[in-house]
Amino acid sequence: MAMLKIKNILLYILCGTLLSCTSSNPEEYKKHITGYWEIERVLLSDGSEKEYTFNQSIDFFEVNDSVGIRKKVQPRLNGSFIVTKDSETFLLKVEDDSLRIHYKTPLDSWRETIISAKESQIIIKNESGNTYFYKRYKKIEL
Repeated sequence: MAMLKIKNILLYILCGTLLSCTSSNPEEYKKHITGYWEIERVLLSDGSEKEYTFNQSIDFFEVNDSVGIRKKVQPRLNGSFIVTKDSETFLLKVEDDSLRIHYKTPLDSWRETIISAKESQIIIKNESGNTYFYKRYKKIEL
């Protein structure tokens, strides 16, 4: 029984090592960013977590090559969106093996790091250390 536990532990260590050695190409994340995204949860820098069960506004990202725009929109029951005045343009750059979003407005500039991006989820970490888990927005069905 003890030998079986040791084998299982070694197997987990081996799998973890193999997974950590395989790095994803952050350039590939770009193809998944365009679309409507809602925050699912936020892992705050202090280790606490905030869940979002309902979002009144969601983020719309549109990326063309390495240039994009991010807007806040509010979904309506008929499937359309109310577009708010909140929007930022950004540049995507691969830096230190990570895809970074660089924002610049007349009043401020900041960057965020895309930790992961796939068809159904985007994970973004901001400069404050908060990690945002987005899920692709699905139209409300009544």
